Amino acid sequence: IGFHSHSAAVICIIVTLFWMLFNHYFEFHYVWQHSNKEMPMQYILSCFWEGQEGSFLLWTFWNMVLGQLQMRSAKDWEFHTMAVVALVQGFLSSMLLGVYIGDVHIGSSPLLLLREHADFRDLPFVQQADYLRSLDGRGLNPLLQNWWMTINHPTLFLGFSATLFPFAYAIAGIWRGEYRAWIKPALSWTFFGICILGTGILMGGAWAYESLSFGGFWAWDPGENASLVPWLTLVAGGHVMLVNQKKGQSVVTALFLILSTF
Repeated sequence: IGFHSHSAAVICIIVTLFWMLFNHYFEFHYVWQHSNKEMPMQYILSCFWEGQEGSFLLWTFWNMVLGQLQMRSAKDWEFHTMAVVALVQGFLSSMLLGVYIGDVHIGSSPLLLLREHADFRDLPFVQQADYLRSLDGRGLNPLLQNWWMTINHPTLFLGFSATLFPFAYAIAGIWRGEYRAWIKPALSWTFFGICILGTGILMGGAWAYESLSFGGFWAWDPGENASLVPWLTLVAGGHVMLVNQKKGQSVVTALFLILSTF
């Protein structure tokens, strides 16, 4: 019941943010920062996940979708794996709070008003009652106005989410003291993650060569390595898990690689 309620809440906030973007509600800082009236509507999708808040929402959404599938397929592993998934969702959700506890700022809310943002609250124009009448947004980074970017990020974040479930099985195996049993149900998730994350990396490479002309130097970009290195450890982990299924060896190595990936 709790996870179903969480899923409904995630869908509601995503629909809300898309509604704000499609209707150019520039009174919200996130909408002003990432979109404008001149931009083709096809790039509104890219506007959604260009910022940190939208990226965390996208990641949370895919975790929710895959979590729903996990609940229906995990059988006796459901309790332990979904406990891990719920904890991860709680952490990602905290990144969207945008609240202060003392001097500590926790997360950043996509629903923050422009006039309440630290960079704008003291500016004279936001004090005017009709300041929205002629206001236009800053717009999407021109380099991101590319069709690859409308499909790359959802694919990449689906790959990130897929790495959660081998991780959840690994934690569940340690939790239950079943140090080999977790590998069999985790195998399908592992190779699903390998395929999806690898596809997302290839899409990102195509975008970089088309929009940035990075050439081979793109391979050294930190953003690329943030997805490539987990993919490499996931590939290695998947193969070690296959070895374990055939020979019963390398349990510790499999655990280390899968936990390191996530």
